[in-house]
Amino acid sequence: MELDKIKELVEMMKANDLSELEVVNGQTRIVLKRGPNQTAPQVIAMTPALTANGANPALRERLAAAGPESKDLPAEAAEDEKWARIVAPIVGTLYTAPSPNAEPFVETDSKVEEETVVCIIEAMKVMNEVKSGVRGTIKKILVENGSAVEYGQPLFLIEPD
Repeated sequence: MELDKIKELVEMMKANDLSELEVVNGQTRIVLKRGPNQTAPQVIAMTPALTANGANPALRERLAAAGPESKDLPAEAAEDEKWARIVAPIVGTLYTAPSPNAEPFVETDSKVEEETVVCIIEAMKVMNEVKSGVRGTIKKILVENGSAVEYGQPLFLIEPD
């Protein structure tokens, strides 16, 4: 949805003294909320759901078009479809450990369960845990601690059990 349309919705909320508004357009869902003392609503944009292999359809098409030389995914991983991908569910800063002096959540060859926390992504001063979602072994860590990540960007490759 375009920024002008969102601004228009915000103005409509102010004019009608609405505290919450939800708009669904295809696979995109936008929720606008504002508290009793807020002059502008909080914008929460929800992106399309991930597919079973951990990539949204648009990202999958982009990776396929880019070929094995894509910077988004190492060539060996593009060739080896048996590896599952953990992708960034949001845009933010990735941290591989719970604090600067702590051990990382996972390393290469770490065994993980579906609920294993593999990293944290900070977005808007909120720490969001990213869980494996797959039982298996971490085969490759694709991002460095403290790096900025995009929505849908592959973070880890896992060999499923």
